Amino acid sequence: MLRLPRSVLAPFERFSLYNSPYPAHDSGCAIDLYVDADDAVARSPVAGVVRETRTVRAPDKPYAHDDEYLVLLDVDANATGLAWTGDGSDDPRDGLVARILHVEPDVAAGDTVAVGDPIGRLVRSGFFAPWVTNHVHLGFRPATANHHRARGSLPLDVDVSVSPLDWDGRGTVVDVGETFVVLDRPTREGQADPDAFVGLGSDEGVVLDGGLAHYGFGGTLSPVADGHSLSLLGADLGRTAGRDVPWADFDVFANGKRATGLSLFASRGDFGTKVVFPGHDFAVGDDVEVTIRPSDDPIRLG
Repeated sequence: MLRLPRSVLAPFERFSLYNSPYPAHDSGCAIDLYVDADDAVARSPVAGVVRETRTVRAPDKPYAHDDEYLVLLDVDANATGLAWTGDGSDDPRDGLVARILHVEPDVAAGDTVAVGDPIGRLVRSGFFAPWVTNHVHLGFRPATANHHRARGSLPLDVDVSVSPLDWDGRGTVVDVGETFVVLDRPTREGQADPDAFVGLGSDEGVVLDGGLAHYGFGGTLSPVADGHSLSLLGADLGRTAGRDVPWADFDVFANGKRATGLSLFASRGDFGTKVVFPGHDFAVGDDVEVTIRPSDDPIRLG
């Protein structure tokens, strides 16, 4: 497994390994790196030399940019700070290629970039759900792999600890969009390090990641044993399969109305729960209680 250093995450507010329905994220084999909402500049999460840029096909969505882009970089693993936690004989870092998506590039083949260098402009892709904000998608392929296919990237880990936040399901709406609401809780109050990464904790104190449960499966950002049972707000979420979590069958409700789900991630900025809820009628200032109930027909997207 490739381990990303904290320096790779430094330019970004949030990250997620699992909050996507696309196969590139299966078992945490890619990471989405989210910027501040007002920032349109895409910064490179890796050091290396640009191998190729190309325009690729994406789903046609009315809110999305007309084109999607793929940037391939030959990675300088040492300058990036990548570690390999597997058997040394299988270390893939020599010849490693990074795949970056959702960036309209202003770099070209042969350009050298360092971690944090601007490489283009962030675009809203047709691969995004309407509640998804701008981010850089990053995955890595061995030298011998097909670098253009969606599947085949190496599993990733991050060299940061993510602290779990307790939550009772309640909060006040602080932001709304047509397809989501953001609540003011849980907060990072009481965290000793104001720049530490935090995430929503299960009832057992395990940090959860992914689209709960509209993407069918998610994962954990805390060390946890295989086959460990997880719950949230007293409801069964499923059992870990390694760090993956195939979600159990349940629905998420906001004030008794069925929502699509919860959008989960790790953040080093302000924290609050994002409830995915197209067609909601909530407004800023509304008090909301989220509950989870077993379901015979759960929402599944993608």
